[in-house]
Amino acid sequence: MPAVPTSTATSSPAFDPKEVTVVFVLGGPGAERAGADRGLLLHLDHLISLNSKTSIHAMTLARLAGKGTQCAKLVKQHGFVHLSAGDLLRAEQNRDGSEFGAMIKDYIKEGKIVPMEVTIKLLENAMRAAMSSEAGEGKEATKQATIPARRFLIDGFPRQMDQAIKFDESVCPSKLVLFLVCPEHILLERLLERGKTSGRDDDNAESITKRFRTFVETSMPVVDYYRKQGKVVDIDSSKSIDAVFADIEKGIAPILA
Repeated sequence: MPAVPTSTATSSPAFDPKEVTVVFVLGGPGAERAGADRGLLLHLDHLISLNSKTSIHAMTLARLAGKGTQCAKLVKQHGFVHLSAGDLLRAEQNRDGSEFGAMIKDYIKEGKIVPMEVTIKLLENAMRAAMSSEAGEGKEATKQATIPARRFLIDGFPRQMDQAIKFDESVCPSKLVLFLVCPEHILLERLLERGKTSGRDDDNAESITKRFRTFVETSMPVVDYYRKQGKVVDIDSSKSIDAVFADIEKGIAPILA
């Protein structure tokens, strides 16, 4: 297995937070998560035990909570650049000549978190590419001061505390965390329904249970970490698409002013 990229971070992040706005988009169970998470795990284990051939789409809880639809609306309405950590990793694993493709594929298949150095480097590269693309679209240097700060939505990341801290330190401190919460029974319904059309390698019961346990044990502390900083905006994603987006717009209004 190839070595992960070494950190090149200095004492300051790669991007100035005054010029770049980063919003993390995460998702999961609602307020009573401490008990509900374990209850959902037991329920999921029970469903799988009833039918060993059950095929379940191993996607992030954020995606199950309707995150993709809302991110698309934010891109259209507010000019955000949407970066999915999962999409970047999947693209990298299929890229010809990728040094880390095989490693990423193995981690995803096992429901494990890819080494943070790989994910963070892919995110940083994608941000630089987006900014370079903008700069090359005929904008004159004299007009740069009038261009709004670049806005990035990063979903499916961070999933662990070390990822959160390292990204803030080496890439750019986040401004806000949109946490799309969803009642456990709705998550289950969406999980089982989405699984019917899955075609991914990690589409199996074992992978999804590993993914869910990882979220419960490692990702919720990340949400709590940002909540203590006053950055978390809880969004009830069980509402209609338009109602959810209205709540999101209220939540992000302060950082867009």
